[in-house]
Amino acid sequence: MPAEWWNAPTCKGPLNATVTLPGSKSETARALVLRARAGGNIPILGALKSRDTELARRALIPGTSSVDCGLAGTVMRFVPALAAFNTATTRFDGDPHARKRPIAPLLDALERLGAKVRYMGVPGFLPFEITGHGGPYPAEVELDSSQSSQYLSALLLASPAPLRIHLTGRVPSVPHIRMTAHMLQSQGVDVQQLDERTWFTSGALTHPSPIRIDPDLSNAGPFLAAALVCGGNVTVANWPESTYQAGDAWRWILPMFGAEVSFTDVGLRVTHSGGRWPGIDIDLGDVGELAPTVAALAVLGESESRLRGIGHLRGHETDRLAALATEISRCGGTCRVVEDGLVISPGRLHPADFIAYDDHRMATFGAILGLALPGSRINNIETTAKTLPDFVARWDAMLRGGRSPKIAELSVE
Repeated sequence: MPAEWWNAPTCKGPLNATVTLPGSKSETARALVLRARAGGNIPILGALKSRDTELARRALIPGTSSVDCGLAGTVMRFVPALAAFNTATTRFDGDPHARKRPIAPLLDALERLGAKVRYMGVPGFLPFEITGHGGPYPAEVELDSSQSSQYLSALLLASPAPLRIHLTGRVPSVPHIRMTAHMLQSQGVDVQQLDERTWFTSGALTHPSPIRIDPDLSNAGPFLAAALVCGGNVTVANWPESTYQAGDAWRWILPMFGAEVSFTDVGLRVTHSGGRWPGIDIDLGDVGELAPTVAALAVLGESESRLRGIGHLRGHETDRLAALATEISRCGGTCRVVEDGLVISPGRLHPADFIAYDDHRMATFGAILGLALPGSRINNIETTAKTLPDFVARWDAMLRGGRSPKIAELSVE
């Protein structure tokens, strides 16, 4: 068997497990940018140590002139925005598929703010160079935000001066914008949404303060979904009472599949009796990163499901709509791609060799289906290290009711 194939474990009975997860990738990425802007004077507690965050840490070392973005959307969007408000020239490139991820609307906005962009390949994509300038900067800028909320987050995080941002297009993944605003406000920045299409930032970090990173709730999804597939209960430890993470939506999404969700002294517990569940019709526009896990549960349902509001997933680590449709068909399900999402119908399911597409969420999609389809395999399960190190060990520990591996934190000193 080729080394890149992982034999996906299957359910052996109802689960009774508690899972501990590393810190949020989204929170860590924002915290690293804020720390860089503060000259390293913001302590970060609980930072995620993963490929994406290690790339971000390296990219933000003072004097860096060449940035490897890997496949990290946060690096390829947040760091160029910082570079635009510098006076040096910085070169950006990344993994092969990163060169297919859209970034033109952000770079267009940075040019309107005075930066110079030189494309070294296809215009609007990696690789490129940015030469910033020291100001003064325009007080207003227009931004097409329809492809990614990270464009708006990038401008809010990076601007050192007051800036009013006028948006065109629907902004997906709104919780991530709320997270950005909240984290900036915690550092003394005045960030406001003035109306549906306009945001304002005062720019300056006036009160640099320590940042504590909560567990990654989006990554909690596959583990919580396992409670539905296998039956029993799974608890994710240290679930925050208040959060802007997209993954907090599991509290209302999983009950749509018949799960019981409750808080305990340990964290968030999901309980399910096992068996199949009815299909659902759901708008995931604000929480699109959860779509692969929702899709896996939809495949195992007993009737048709529709996942709406996720057309922007075509520009994620891979074209997730096309990838999900292909992999669902591979195991006997039916999936139709529509303009804004997916229509999924269960079928005569069978084991399959699932392809991960170098996409961490496609890898965990396969792991969920593997629980119900004995004999399934997933290629390149290691791609989960992009945001969730030690996924396989955590998955195995959950299935046997054991203790999750120790969490290693990113060193930012």
